[in-house]
Amino acid sequence: MSSNEGAAISAQNRGSWSAFLKSIASFSGDLSSLTAPPFILSSTSLTEFSSYWAEHPSLFVAPAKEKDPEKRALLVLKWFLSTLKQQYASRSEQFGNEKKPLNPFLGELFLGKWVDSAGTTELISEQVSHHPPATAYHISNEQHGVYLEGYNAQKASFSRTIHVKQIGHAVFRIPAYDETYLITLPNLHIEGLIFGSPFVELNDKTYITSSSGFTAKIDYSGKGWLSGKKNSFVATMYPTGKEKDTLYTVTGQWTKTFEIREGSSKHGALVDQYDAETTPTTPLIVAPIEEQDPLESRRAWSKVAEGIARGDMDYTSAEKTKIEVAQRELRQQEKAEGRVWERRYFTCVDSDPVLNQLAPAIQLNPEPDKTGGIWRFDNKKAEAVKAKKKVAPVEELK
Repeated sequence: MSSNEGAAISAQNRGSWSAFLKSIASFSGDLSSLTAPPFILSSTSLTEFSSYWAEHPSLFVAPAKEKDPEKRALLVLKWFLSTLKQQYASRSEQFGNEKKPLNPFLGELFLGKWVDSAGTTELISEQVSHHPPATAYHISNEQHGVYLEGYNAQKASFSRTIHVKQIGHAVFRIPAYDETYLITLPNLHIEGLIFGSPFVELNDKTYITSSSGFTAKIDYSGKGWLSGKKNSFVATMYPTGKEKDTLYTVTGQWTKTFEIREGSSKHGALVDQYDAETTPTTPLIVAPIEEQDPLESRRAWSKVAEGIARGDMDYTSAEKTKIEVAQRELRQQEKAEGRVWERRYFTCVDSDPVLNQLAPAIQLNPEPDKTGGIWRFDNKKAEAVKAKKKVAPVEELK
């Protein structure tokens, strides 16, 4: 045990944390419905988590600049691996431990953009399903012609620790090369619970498979009782269907450094390396709260976030209840009128050509019943939203 483990909980919070752990251990079903102790609550909604995909825009667009398809596939793998620290470790580094995010309401939005040497990279994130909960996202860089879309849901359970199964997938596209990559999502578990200093560790494996004929497999492992390093992984890239014909091997820690080498040996020729600790992220630009749509996360949850920030749990609970009651009333009204909530940017599809083409190579089952369907970004809807925004100021003057 490190010197700071066990010190994460103050004396006044140890009782509530112990009670929370006991409630987890005896709970059957999805843990997301459990109420966490106040000091472990986050003021950030899960809809914001979509932004972790592109906090390094230059790596996100890098594949579009490469003419060789094999090297493009390798750059997609490098970009994906570079996102892992942001997705699964940045919060524990920022706050000292992983916190329980806010559960988004149906229709919740999170919009933003990154502006740097890669140009402008835009993010659209929307809560497309509430029962079961699922978040969809679309990230685009028009200048370089790179697009990412996907959706995900989480199913949490307890067995000695909290295990989270991620359901869903992402699709990375480079239209200039008529190229598509299907990406699966890692499962994870929460370490450090007993010390009140929870952090994420990834487990099992994920895949990236491309229409150009390359597949990458990433095997995750963590620090065990006797050996191993925290946040470790081994990734191999090979021609699809020929896993033994390894083209590249990537090894290291997704929170620290990793190396890319030729062939199947860890001693192959060094191709590239990456340092997650020293590579700076690009800050996401989000509109001021007063200019946001009422459905945007930070505006919608602003009073709840205010209550969490000042440690006023009565106020937090009251404001959270207001949102939940309003949502229930809206659902009841829709049911009475025979309507369904219209998603602003995404559409549920019965079948998807990307899944039809690429999913069999990595045995991906999309499990639409656990995500409310198969969700795809709808360009027509997005254009309609843009057109409406352009007209709105003129309408307001009338």
